[in-house]
Amino acid sequence: MARKTPLMLRVEEQYKRPLEKLLPEMVNEMGLSATADEFKVSKATLGYWLLKLGINVRRVALAPGETLEIKHLTS
Repeated sequence: MARKTPLMLRVEEQYKRPLEKLLPEMVNEMGLSATADEFKVSKATLGYWLLKLGINVRRVALAPGETLEIKHLTS
């Protein structure tokens, strides 16, 4: 597990959830800019957090009628 900064720990305490779970949900729902605004951090800081925690962000273009399915792999 990556060592978390005091700001990261403060956000976890505020939302009562680990960033590893919180960030992917919020970025998927709100987008990167709105998530950074919600946490009151810069987009660069949010990008650093994602990188530090090993969270990959991918952008996918779907044609009309196409859907995307996300599968969680368990180890």
